[in-house]
Amino acid sequence: MKAVLSIAGSDSSGGAGIQADIKTIAAHKLFAETVITALTAQNTLGVRDVLNVAPEFVTEQIGAVFEDIVPQAVKIGMVSQVEIIEAIAQGLRAHNASNIVVDPVMVATSGARLIDEGAQSALVRLLFPLADVITPNLPEAEALMGGPITTEAEMEHAACVLAKQVNAAVLIKGGHLADTADDVLVLPDETVRWYRAPHIATDNTHGTGCTLSSAIACGLARGLSVEEAVGQAKEFVRGALAAGLNLGRGSGPLDHMWAYE
Repeated sequence: MKAVLSIAGSDSSGGAGIQADIKTIAAHKLFAETVITALTAQNTLGVRDVLNVAPEFVTEQIGAVFEDIVPQAVKIGMVSQVEIIEAIAQGLRAHNASNIVVDPVMVATSGARLIDEGAQSALVRLLFPLADVITPNLPEAEALMGGPITTEAEMEHAACVLAKQVNAAVLIKGGHLADTADDVLVLPDETVRWYRAPHIATDNTHGTGCTLSSAIACGLARGLSVEEAVGQAKEFVRGALAAGLNLGRGSGPLDHMWAYE
């Protein structure tokens, strides 16, 4: 059984972060490993508090994973401190990690920034160069580009610019568009591919980005190309949204086990 490592924060509500990643990896019949970067006290209504893990302990977790069950792919999610980002970058380089997917969790669904400018700079400088795929949503792409992105042409331009800057595939997710859920992927060789899909009418989208990036990592671990991995990941997320799970009093989680019901 191939293994996939999630480096991310813990979501006490079970809908996003480490918990969503474990469910996604298990649903793909792969073995989930974790490096926890933060503990969050949250539910479907919002985040109450965050407790960051000491960078030294992040380093210890990475070492423990790679010295025993070596993962075939790595997904990186919530990393809110410069020192934690430095620890992750050093650890992944030291262990020659491959098939790395970075989900730049910078802006909450509510629009609130989740990391400061220093951490964003470190994310771009230290983790993006290690990535095979980067998966910003529209607000995160806007933060990286320093300006608004409202049209398909602007999405494609931003993905092209970012892919050239970091020499990695960039998937800009269009879930925040008004009428569609179209995503654009740009590869380092400037190949452009659109993944088109209608919006699914649901307010229960908590953990969508975490789930998508983990599913992409699962595809890469299985030996799929980036284009194939993104395609199967998008279909997995669409199925999880369409299943219509309705838990909690706010933006509820996806049904990660929809394919087994």
